[in-house]
Amino acid sequence: MDNNKPIGIFDSGLGGLTCVKEVMKLLPNENIIYFGDTSRVPYGTRSGETIVKYVRQDINFLKTHDIKMIIIACGTASATALDAVRGDYDMEILGVVAPACNEAVKRSKNKKIGILGTLGTINSGKYREHIHEIDGTIEVISQACPMFVPLVENGYSSGEIPTLVARDYLKPLRDAGVDTVILGCTHYPLLTDVIYDVLGRNITLVDAGKSAALNAAERLAQLGLENKSDKPGVVQYFVSDNAPNFSTLGGMFLEREINNNVRKIDIEEY
Repeated sequence: MDNNKPIGIFDSGLGGLTCVKEVMKLLPNENIIYFGDTSRVPYGTRSGETIVKYVRQDINFLKTHDIKMIIIACGTASATALDAVRGDYDMEILGVVAPACNEAVKRSKNKKIGILGTLGTINSGKYREHIHEIDGTIEVISQACPMFVPLVENGYSSGEIPTLVARDYLKPLRDAGVDTVILGCTHYPLLTDVIYDVLGRNITLVDAGKSAALNAAERLAQLGLENKSDKPGVVQYFVSDNAPNFSTLGGMFLEREINNNVRKIDIEEY
């Protein structure tokens, strides 16, 4: 396989860009194709059958760019669809659930781990299931946070509004005394300061997107697929709706300008 082929990364919207940011830090020479399914965001409120359909279409689009690996940078899609689609494609497909759980189990000292995710992610039970496969004695407190994604995607990642919402969502985790919390949606790292303000700075937050990026780097090395070029990687961005909005807000997730390098595609064609 040509090691210069790009890595494909997708999410239901902007959140997966937090994973892209980490891949760019870890693997600066890798080329990346990112797809944000902005016409159908959020995935977290959809049925499992619909999410699997969407994920197959997202992967089919990315495959048109001759990619060497796929990262499903979406907690809901990883939890709900990864097992269903992984055997259908002849390439490495990684999610965010297993890497985040592995990291959380390593980091937790009191064996009380909180999971924050969309309704679809929490209802799937995949985070809890994977943690208990590693250590069945760990207490897992799961909390759906359906307002977090729309808050972040509308620019409310700090201030009074997200703090009030977070206080309500995070009360069960605080009451349970968790010492480690998995941010089970790639939008949630933008709410890190809000979550720290509610739970305290002593809490350990595990960024699912960052864990997935580390896992991808390890797998590329194991498979001998690292890009050995000395040139900086190129990132291309595609969305299914509202490219200008993605370009503007995407810089907030990436912590760098996208400069309108965003193309709109019809995902229903795939």
